[in-house]
Amino acid sequence: EVQLVESGGSTVQPGGSLRLSCAASGFTFDSYDMSWVRQGPTGQGPELVSAINTRSTFTFYGDSVKGRFTISRDNDKNTLYLQMNNLKPEDTALYYCARLRVPALDLGHYSGVEGIFNARGQGTQVTVSS
Repeated sequence: EVQLVESGGSTVQPGGSLRLSCAASGFTFDSYDMSWVRQGPTGQGPELVSAINTRSTFTFYGDSVKGRFTISRDNDKNTLYLQMNNLKPEDTALYYCARLRVPALDLGHYSGVEGIFNARGQGTQVTVSS
């Protein structure tokens, strides 16, 4: 059974930092490109935050997080990470990791998250508030 379990979410002040983790099991982690997706408050659609290929040689970032977030992975530990710095109130969302069904290199051809992943976790809540 594929399992993706996120952790690390919390409430932080603007300008603060958090590191999210996603523990993967039930599949060959190092064979899949992975991603982080966030779902904002009610009414907002899911947003692709970042993605990484199997060997960490390619990364993708959404425009809203470029320069502030860093995605990484440890294939020996079957874990995906998201380092988030200089957090802003608009980063408040449920963050979940997702296993991509398309190459991370091709994400620029997609306008949204529809159909790009085939497994996801339950998510971890990040709230940025003073």
